[in-house]
Amino acid sequence: MSINSSRRKFTSLALGLPVPAVLFPRLHNPGGVQLPSGELLGVYFNVRDFGAAGDGNRLETQAIQSAVEACARAGGGVVYLPAGTYLSGTIYFRSGVTLHLAEGSTLLGSPNLSDYPVTIPEFRSYSDNYTERSLLYGEKVERIGITGKGVIDGQSSAFQGDYKVRPFIMRLVQCRQVSVSELTFQNSPMWVQHYLACEDVQIRGIRVRSRCCTVNHDGLDIDSCQRVRVADCDISSEDDAIVLKSTSALPCRDIVITNCIISSRINALKFGTDSAGGFENIAISNITVYETGAAGIALEIVDGGLMDRVTITNIVMRETACPVFIRLGDRGRTWQSGMPRPGIGKLRNVVISNIQATGADDIGCCITGLPGHEVENVSLENLSISFRGGGTREAARRQIPEEAESYPEYNMFGVLPAYGFYCRHISGLSLVNLTLAYEKPDLRPSLVCDDVVNLNLSRISAASQPDGEPLIRLDQVRKAWLESCRATTSAHTFLQVNGGQSAGIRLMANDFSNVSKAVELNSDVPAGEVQSCSCRNLIPSRRVH
Repeated sequence: MSINSSRRKFTSLALGLPVPAVLFPRLHNPGGVQLPSGELLGVYFNVRDFGAAGDGNRLETQAIQSAVEACARAGGGVVYLPAGTYLSGTIYFRSGVTLHLAEGSTLLGSPNLSDYPVTIPEFRSYSDNYTERSLLYGEKVERIGITGKGVIDGQSSAFQGDYKVRPFIMRLVQCRQVSVSELTFQNSPMWVQHYLACEDVQIRGIRVRSRCCTVNHDGLDIDSCQRVRVADCDISSEDDAIVLKSTSALPCRDIVITNCIISSRINALKFGTDSAGGFENIAISNITVYETGAAGIALEIVDGGLMDRVTITNIVMRETACPVFIRLGDRGRTWQSGMPRPGIGKLRNVVISNIQATGADDIGCCITGLPGHEVENVSLENLSISFRGGGTREAARRQIPEEAESYPEYNMFGVLPAYGFYCRHISGLSLVNLTLAYEKPDLRPSLVCDDVVNLNLSRISAASQPDGEPLIRLDQVRKAWLESCRATTSAHTFLQVNGGQSAGIRLMANDFSNVSKAVELNSDVPAGEVQSCSCRNLIPSRRVH
C-alpha cells in the first residue's frame, strides 16, 4: 500500500480529525495495524523506525521529532511510541499529527533545562511570566492529538527555582481541534498542561499525578479558550486541580467539565486568579473532590473581567477545607506590561446545586463582593455541609476587613463570623435547602449576611448552641424573605437584625420550636421593617442595645 493510498484511507477513517485512542487497542505490530472492523490503518510512524531505542538511557528528542515531521509531510497521521522509555526534550506538534503512547510506554522529560529551548508564542498573555519551556509544545496547529495508555513523566525533582526554570509538561497555544485522551501525566516541574487561546478541545479519561517536591503543579489549566470539553478525568495535583484562567483579553467561554475525580493541596475547581477576559457559559457536573486543602469550588474575579452564566451541580466532597468560595475583588493586575490598571470586574449569574461535603475546616465559606461592586444573582440550592466547628463568640463578632487588593484565597479573612456562610456585598442571593452542621460546638451563627439586597432564605436547617450567637444574623439587609428555616439543635435566638439600612425583611412559616426567642432587633433597625407571616404585624421581640 502506497503512502498516498494509506493517507487517503486514514483520512477517510478519521474524517480529518485527531485519531482517538479507541482506534488503537492493539497497536503493537509495526507491519500494519488492524482496526476492530478488520481494516488496516494506513499512515502511522513508529519512532523506532526513526532511531528511537526506548531504553531510557539516551536523549531521543531528534528521533521523535523526525517521526512527527515525516508524519506531517505525509499529510497527517499517527506517531506511535511502542512500549519502552523515551527520554526527550521539547517535542513540537505539527498539524494533523496525533502522538500515540502505547500501554507500557513512557515519555520521560529530560532532567536538563538546556534540552527545552526557549519558545515564546506570538499570542501574548500574563502566562508569559510563568513559562517559556515545555516538554510538548504546539502553536497555531490544528487537528492534533495525544492519546494512548502510556505515561508522560516530567521528572519534577530535577528542577528547582523560579517559574521559568521549571518546564510545563504540555503547552498548546492558539491550537484548534485538539484531542487528549487516556494518558497519565505525572511529576510535572510546573503546570502539567496549559491550553491557551485554543478552540475545540476535548480532554477525556486522562490521569494526573503531580504532587511533587516543588510548587505550582496545576493539574489542568484552561486559559482564554473556547469550546472545551473535559470528561472522565482523575486528577491529583500539588496546586489547583482544574483551573480556568483568562490571562489575556480573551474569555474562557463555552466550557463543559463532567464526571471527574479530583484532589489538590490547594483548590479543586477554580476560576482565576487571572481573570482579565473573564468566564462565560460554564457548566460543571458530577465531580468527586477529596483531600483538598483549600476550596472545593473557588470562583474569583479580581483582575477585571466578567464572570457570567456559571452552573455547577452534583458535587461530593470529603476532607475539603472550604466547599464554596466566591470572591469579587480588586487586585487589578494587568495581563501585559504598560497597560492601564483594569477596573473592578463583574461576577454574576452563578448557580451551585446538589453539593454534599464533609470535613470542612473551622473558617467557613464565603461569598463576598466590594462596596458598590456587588456579586450579582447567586443561587445555592440543595447543599449539605459538615464543618469542624469550634468557633467562639469573639470570632462571631469580628469586623472583617474588605481586603480589596489581596490575593483571593478562602482563608484571606481569617476565621469568619459564621461557621457556615458569610455573605457580604451581594445583590440577589438565594439559599435554598441548606443543611449546615458541625463536629464541635460552635458559638457563631450558621449564616451572616451583610449588605445584601434581595435575599431569599428557604429551608435552611442549621445547628446552633443554646449559649451561642443567633442562628442567622442579618446586617444592613434589604428586601429579604425567610421561609421554612429552623434550628436543628437548641438555640437561644433564631434571627438577629442589625443596621439602620435594614428594610423589607419578611418571615413566614419558620420553625421556632428549638429556639428561646424568635427575633432580636437592634435599636437602629427602623420600625416596621421586620414583619412576619401576613406582613402586617411587627415581630414581637425585645430590642437589643
